[in-house]
Amino acid sequence: MVEAREFAGGPLGCAYPFWDSFIFDSELRYIGGPQRTAIETSIERPKNMKSDSLHKPTSRREMLRDSATLAGSAFLAHLFPATLLRASTAGYTQQAPSPADALASIRAQMGAAPIEAQKLADNLTLLSGPGGNVVVLNGPDGKFVVDTFLSPAWPKLRETLGGIGNAPLKFVIDTHWHFDHTDNNAPLHAAGATVLAHENTKKRMSEPHDLPVFGLHFDPSPADALPQQTFAASHNLQANGETLALQHFAPAHTDTDIYIHFQKANIIHMGDTFFNGFYPYIDSSTGGKISGMIAAADKVLPLANNYTKIVPGHGPLGDKTDLAKFREMLVTARDRVQKLKSAGKSAQEAVAEKPFADLDPIWGKGRLNSDLFVQVAYLAL
Repeated sequence: MVEAREFAGGPLGCAYPFWDSFIFDSELRYIGGPQRTAIETSIERPKNMKSDSLHKPTSRREMLRDSATLAGSAFLAHLFPATLLRASTAGYTQQAPSPADALASIRAQMGAAPIEAQKLADNLTLLSGPGGNVVVLNGPDGKFVVDTFLSPAWPKLRETLGGIGNAPLKFVIDTHWHFDHTDNNAPLHAAGATVLAHENTKKRMSEPHDLPVFGLHFDPSPADALPQQTFAASHNLQANGETLALQHFAPAHTDTDIYIHFQKANIIHMGDTFFNGFYPYIDSSTGGKISGMIAAADKVLPLANNYTKIVPGHGPLGDKTDLAKFREMLVTARDRVQKLKSAGKSAQEAVAEKPFADLDPIWGKGRLNSDLFVQVAYLAL
């Protein structure tokens, strides 16, 4: 049986040390972070990238290219410990590891995290650890699983789900397309679940994605990992005495985000539109917008009361007060970076202004340091 217990932290809140972040200039050279490493010398400058491309993009195509470059580095800093990235480049002074090797190392390291279980209600359990937070609704109508962890965690996830109860798998619900939330779609589908998501999630998972800074490449997901059922705006499910209201957000963390409201239990899973207690990553390469993150909070806050449990994509279980604080930080960040951008500052010049110095003691303890979050916010305006 799985052990269900209360705990104050979570996959980032207490189980892991704070993760370092790295910053790269427009030529993909390391310019900031804990220390200089082999990363700086292992990444060759793209021959077709101008040195001033981040400062003065001359076309929409160049801006999108630079957005993808920064989004790639941010995504890795957001997901993966700097120690792993340093290890992956050790001994490769001329060549970075292959995309397949780098991705396999990342999945293996992250997927090795233990699964922690926290009881949310009689029939609802929060699982945290090797990827985004997972919520399981269990009962005679079957198991309904929100998000799926990284692929190496599948044996542990299968065992944990079995320990929750004997009901068969019925549905998997993806909060968005990112692989730390969808990696186990295929084995869960093979075990009997129908995968349900927003239509954009299926679209994004069907496409290749490149993270060029470290040479990571994501092939399109196999057919059995893609959602079998999709919706455009909203979708409701009735199961195990519970009503699950699924609602699409306007582009926020990505253009694929949904929330799941367990109405009877008064629990809301927000996916990665809510990072509890630290700076979020916003994937502007797939439609993410900082104003959309704020709008997502505005959409959920009226649904919550003082007893609502709000599950973030990453971090410890939250409540209405936590989400309101997160929203306030996002508004402050957006307004400060927008002011610098409107004044003609480049992303690097905005970083140099240190606009989040006063926010760091509270929000700078997670995956992104403030310098990198300035760049993420700049691209997500």
